[in-house]
Amino acid sequence: MLGNIEVRNRFVFSACEDNLGTDDGLVTDAVVRKNRRLARGEVGLIISSHLSVHPWGRTRKYQLGIYSDQMIPGLRKIVESVHGESGRIVFQLGHVGLSASREVIHAPPIGPSGNCQVNEDSLREIVNAFGRAAERAAEAGADGIQLHCAHGYLIDQFLSPFFNRRVDAWGGSEENRFRLAKEIVMAVKKVMPKEMILLVKVNAHDHTPEEGITPPLAAAYARRLAELGIDGLEISCGTSSLSPWSMCRGDIPVRDIVRLLPETRRLKVQASLERMKGRVKFVEGYNLEAAKMMRPVTGCTPLFAVGGWRHVAAMEDALNNGDMDLVSLCRPLIREPSLVKKIREGKVDAASCVSCNRCLIAVGNDLPARCYHKGFPK
Repeated sequence: MLGNIEVRNRFVFSACEDNLGTDDGLVTDAVVRKNRRLARGEVGLIISSHLSVHPWGRTRKYQLGIYSDQMIPGLRKIVESVHGESGRIVFQLGHVGLSASREVIHAPPIGPSGNCQVNEDSLREIVNAFGRAAERAAEAGADGIQLHCAHGYLIDQFLSPFFNRRVDAWGGSEENRFRLAKEIVMAVKKVMPKEMILLVKVNAHDHTPEEGITPPLAAAYARRLAELGIDGLEISCGTSSLSPWSMCRGDIPVRDIVRLLPETRRLKVQASLERMKGRVKFVEGYNLEAAKMMRPVTGCTPLFAVGGWRHVAAMEDALNNGDMDLVSLCRPLIREPSLVKKIREGKVDAASCVSCNRCLIAVGNDLPARCYHKGFPK
């Protein structure tokens, strides 16, 4: 059991933007097929693609949205496809704040501090947007929602001392930096039916140029979230804009990245990427140590760490040791949607994903999230 819902195993598909929506954030048949494949592959819990709760909170041209009632029928199709395969699905709700694309939102991005500082009225609008999004998720039949409080997006920006330099009621202390997350949790809990679950995704470490969220601060936030009565905590790290290679460790395919860029940017980006190679090591389950720090302060709240799980034996050790309660996977299930079924049938003892990161490079270039290990299309 996870909250009030029963899941068939302890595998979770960790949400990833997939660039499969329309340019106005609506669900397509490709999105429905993707989620059906995961459910048919026996993934216990699917966390949907990152859904923007506000038109100004989008980071990608083809990112899905949940900020209009017009989006509910498509979202309902996703739920029905997963339930039809005996799976469970929650919608990941988020607002990317400073990471929003000007070309997509047609407005300046907003954040906690500096020239883009969001005001009190806009903060209230954002909290309400999360509440309305939760209502739409319930109307679509989702089993729950996950609040995206990681990866340098808006809620993480407020939580992080690196991004949040405010001295008002929304910053300046741990409690004040936590205020936006707390108010959003309370807003969604107020409207969610009791049979739905509420999960939260947090950063264990921002890996920003100056200190932001570190494991001790992450554990303090995890305690506060557990006290609010959430149903599960997913642990990640890194920021999409400043430390993507800490977030998604593995290869940095410099040549492929450069080839996708405009020619005027290629030399500068190539030099920067070459300097990064070898600095961030891939380690199996690289957020597990952070989960161990959070375990003593989160009580009975289920924990699941994403990042680097490839071998069944390593996953079993972490579960059997009580370090986490579920196994969260992203890249391996992008490559092999049927991986969980293969594991149950004893056909494999490891994922075939080699962490080449081409799937995620594709997302950053408006290509669909799928396995590109053999290379991008010409």
